[in-house]
Amino acid sequence: MLPDLDFLDELANASARETMPRFRVDIGVDNKIAGDFDPVTEADRAAERAIRDLIGRRFPDHGIIGEEYGAEGADREFVWVIDPVDGTRAFISGLPTWGTIIGLYRNGRAVMGLVDQPFTGERFMGGPDGAFTRFRGGARTKIATRKSSSLAAAIMMTTSPWLYNETDFAILRDLESAAKLSRYGCDCYAFAMLAAGHVDICIEAGLHIYDIAGLIAPIEQAGGIVTNWDGGRPEQGGNVIACGSRELHAEALERINRQR
Repeated sequence: MLPDLDFLDELANASARETMPRFRVDIGVDNKIAGDFDPVTEADRAAERAIRDLIGRRFPDHGIIGEEYGAEGADREFVWVIDPVDGTRAFISGLPTWGTIIGLYRNGRAVMGLVDQPFTGERFMGGPDGAFTRFRGGARTKIATRKSSSLAAAIMMTTSPWLYNETDFAILRDLESAAKLSRYGCDCYAFAMLAAGHVDICIEAGLHIYDIAGLIAPIEQAGGIVTNWDGGRPEQGGNVIACGSRELHAEALERINRQR
């Protein structure tokens, strides 16, 4: 059974009850990767536990894939994909550009998604009825992507150029040279801004499934397009590009393919 958007609100609220008391507070930070820095905090773990618990009680036949606690039932018809704190580096730096992102796949295809930033009170969601935002628990308002048709008029965002290998970095620089404005940072928040019509293109390299799952439905339902760099479906992550219009997406993919 496909849940309604109210259930996405419940999941976001359950997560926020765990993340907000730990934000801008001196909490421990663990590193998940030896020789590098991939931070995780108790906010990540507690939020994912709360989300998984609520899904398990309400939809026990659904599968779950989470960044912190792995997969169970990943071959089921409905599978939830959870990133409890996307942008943990921003979180531990006190920056309000992190968010909770939750996606629901049906037979491997994104059908619902949520981006929640509880500190600013902004929530973005998408499902069969469209894409919406709500501010501090207010009424849902429909959102739509901006229909910029060319890179020359586009605002482009990526999290960090240091996340790209040499070949992919050359592609990023080529797109930047064609765009009107390029900005770094913001993780999932940049994709939310795209869905809401403030940013025109988001591009990322090396995403995990949980980095993209909750972002697909809000953008697609708002009128945008999300694919991998080959133009295929983005549900499994990898190199991903999202655009507010199909014209912009086609131009960006043409430039990507020209660089390969």
